[in-house]
Amino acid sequence: MKNQSAPSLQPLIGGIIAALIVLIGFNSFVIINPGQAGVLSILGKAQNGALLEGLHFKPPLISNVDIYDVTVQKFEVPAQSSTRDLQELSASFAINFRLDPVRIVDIRRKQGTLENVVSKIVAPQTQEAFKIAAALRTVEEAITKRAELKEDFDNALNARLEKYGIIVLDTSVVDLTFSPEFARAVEEKQIAEQRAQRAIYIAREAEQQAQADVNRAKGKAEAQRLLAETLKAQGGTLVLQKEAIEAWREGGAPMPKVLVIGGKEGAGAVPFLFNLGNVGDLVKQ
Repeated sequence: MKNQSAPSLQPLIGGIIAALIVLIGFNSFVIINPGQAGVLSILGKAQNGALLEGLHFKPPLISNVDIYDVTVQKFEVPAQSSTRDLQELSASFAINFRLDPVRIVDIRRKQGTLENVVSKIVAPQTQEAFKIAAALRTVEEAITKRAELKEDFDNALNARLEKYGIIVLDTSVVDLTFSPEFARAVEEKQIAEQRAQRAIYIAREAEQQAQADVNRAKGKAEAQRLLAETLKAQGGTLVLQKEAIEAWREGGAPMPKVLVIGGKEGAGAVPFLFNLGNVGDLVKQ
């Protein structure tokens, strides 16, 4: 009986040994795919040197590999700050970043998971960078010079995250809002500016109209002066009076409906004209 049971255990033991060898073999290697980086830990202690893409050996059973995504990550982070003129300014930033593969071991030791990196590093440093950028200008300048605000924010954020092994690729301002009090002040200022511009337009229009009236008056006076000089040069008053007297003396000409009476001789006055027909109508009445 003993001789029969002993040979029956050998295949079982051999199978167990083979399974252990296969298990150990599979646990002795790790594959790091493109866009990933690994951190090897032996008995819970992170080893120096990041595992980049490719096949890597690791001690079986006593080691573990933490794999990190080092491709571009995007997170929206809110931020609040006070401007130089003590106005409240709120913003929301979209941060595009990636982890530095070479420094992934240091990230593993100090920060742990990617979620910890975002919550403990990216979010608070975004808040601090925004405070630095916003404090350099007034709230009106933050709105009208938005590109400069973003540039200052990017510089501050890059300087702060770089030391943690976080590479900032791009940022964008998703939303920028200010207090309701400032919104009302902006609206009132715009209304005042529109009224001021309207008043300036009306004043300029009145000035132009007045200048046009002056020009028309000067033109009319100049025309009257030229007419008077022309009549005077041609014996104006004396000629008209002489022609009227001669017509009446001859008796062949009808009584003129318009009588011309000159001013004082040599005074250069304009002749006075009136309609004799109106006089006749008055006499009949």
